[in-house]
Amino acid sequence: MLYIGCPMWGYKGWTQTGKGNEALEAYPDAGYRVDFFPPRTPSSEFLRLYSQRLTCVEGNTTFYATPSAETVMHWVQETPESFRLCPKISRSISHASRLDSTRTETLTFVERMRGLKSRLGPLFLQLPPSFEPSSLEQLRTFLAFWPSDVRLAVEVRHAAFFKEPIASELNMLLSSHGVGRVIMDTRPLRVGSAKEQQVLQARERKPNLPVPVVSTADFVFVRYIGHPRRAVNAPFLTEWAQQAGQWLTEGRTLYLFCHCPYEDYSPAICADLYQRIREQAPLPPLLWPPDSSDTQPVQERLF
Repeated sequence: MLYIGCPMWGYKGWTQTGKGNEALEAYPDAGYRVDFFPPRTPSSEFLRLYSQRLTCVEGNTTFYATPSAETVMHWVQETPESFRLCPKISRSISHASRLDSTRTETLTFVERMRGLKSRLGPLFLQLPPSFEPSSLEQLRTFLAFWPSDVRLAVEVRHAAFFKEPIASELNMLLSSHGVGRVIMDTRPLRVGSAKEQQVLQARERKPNLPVPVVSTADFVFVRYIGHPRRAVNAPFLTEWAQQAGQWLTEGRTLYLFCHCPYEDYSPAICADLYQRIREQAPLPPLLWPPDSSDTQPVQERLF
């Protein structure tokens, strides 16, 4: 099973395709379309339309505030049963308290997210860069009381977690609880002139870390931070498509999220990656873009 989507379901730039669109003005040669939503689509329709075009979303809003039970039920009503939301755990748990003394708050948050029912994907725990290996015991305690029936994916950002022996220690801890290790790929942001890289990294604010292609659970959670230009993404997406094909063959469930410093292009990057994966494994077509020729991979040239 494969789910693919963006970090959010509501972005006004997806309705603006002409003059004034920041992404098109900055990258007129991007090679991607931006008309994810029809012009003048009201924000109240964003989630419903989004869930008809892509199959999952990160759900970043829960990082800043825990939604009401009524809001969660509204999300259920607006989306098909096959859709998945992967809510980011509240920053008061992950950042403010750094997992310390958060049992009650964590279980309350989880219980609220259970309201998503079949639409609940893995919850997403993003730890701050200051969360270092010396704090690993706090993560161990956190995982010990985490409900076993709710999937969890953990993202670490301290560089030491990407070096041995700490990397293996973390992977073993996550594996012992069936928890996924979030894989974040920011390599496309390091392509281009120094000025372009500076602009893209300032807009996206993602750390420059290794890309550990590891699987610590029966599902995989990948965050691909793409470049606005399709040609730059091409070799990276081909690489991820091949890896996704292998994971699908192994029977793993995939949650793939495509970001871009210019979010206008994020849905098109999703469609590009999905089409490449379809060349590796049998998958149904996405309903967007309507012209499937727009998602055909760019032929990589040797010269």
